[in-house]
Amino acid sequence: MPQKILVVDDMPVNVKLLADLLTVKGYTVVTAASGAEALVKVEKEQPGLVLLDVMMPGMSGYDVCRKIRENPATAMLPVVMVTALDPAQERVKGIEAGADDFLTKPINQPELLARVKSLLRIKLLHDELAEWNRNLEQRVEQQLAQLDRLERLKRFFSPQLAELIVSGDAEDPLKSHRREVAVVFLDLRGFTAFAETSEPEEVMGVLREYHAAMGRVILEHEGTLERFTGDGMMIFFNDPVLVPDAPERAVRMAVAMRDRVDELLVKWRRRGYELDFGIGIAQGYATIGAIGFEGRMDYGAIGTVTNLAARLCGEARPRQILISQRVLGAVEALLEVEELGGLTLKGFSKPVAAFNVLQLKRS
Repeated sequence: MPQKILVVDDMPVNVKLLADLLTVKGYTVVTAASGAEALVKVEKEQPGLVLLDVMMPGMSGYDVCRKIRENPATAMLPVVMVTALDPAQERVKGIEAGADDFLTKPINQPELLARVKSLLRIKLLHDELAEWNRNLEQRVEQQLAQLDRLERLKRFFSPQLAELIVSGDAEDPLKSHRREVAVVFLDLRGFTAFAETSEPEEVMGVLREYHAAMGRVILEHEGTLERFTGDGMMIFFNDPVLVPDAPERAVRMAVAMRDRVDELLVKWRRRGYELDFGIGIAQGYATIGAIGFEGRMDYGAIGTVTNLAARLCGEARPRQILISQRVLGAVEALLEVEELGGLTLKGFSKPVAAFNVLQLKRS
């Protein structure tokens, strides 16, 4: 696109001379015959440079230049004052008004073209810098929005997974889909009785300690927290991002949770709290996605696998980690287990084979 130059002079012959010279050199020229008209053309035409005669009736070139500088949109617009008066005297007035350069009449054509070219190059660099700054501001705003999304997603997912979702490297996790997952249910034994006989501050203190300890373990193993209700939690693996070792991660997380709760139990028992801990783990297919209504949405998994993990958790005795046959088949080489035989579980027509995880085998 050719650079646009505004030529301002009340003498038509001067305007024609400058316009012809600049047009021949490939510039687009617009003209104005007065200061008032010049300000209108500046706003309408958005020139890249203004050649401005000093002596004009009504509004002098200095007045026009001051108006141009007062407007934030044109504060950096190059202005070259053109004068037939004493250049030394007029230069001081022009600098005070905000002019960038001067030309004396009669116009020296090579000097005119050199100054125009130089100032337009500076204007182009300024415009590029301004555009870069605008893009930078937009990127900062986008990054702040991403950080906000990231913080909200971390309520459901591990930090690593939340970052994948925000960056667009993971599919929309809230869209309903079906996937094989390893599901972990856990809760505190004796919590209901404890809550009924303890002060609310004591109950909240226990929950804060418990949630903080379990939350750290979930994050360490990159599990997806489906929900927590009081002392109960549900976590699953292999969604939204596929992992090749979902059952192994689930079992390793459960063992780490048991170790952390053992530390908490020592403190709780010193305070007289009779609490303990149990976990159930199952593997199978579930339908996963957003559950709820406008204004309140949760991320949930529905299916037999979630029911099985919950029932195994309910059957677990203090400190037991009960796993299903399918989970054992995937991680048997890693575990020492105790076979419990078939358990009769609510909602299941046949006995369900279950195994208690004693410990991880030493590698």
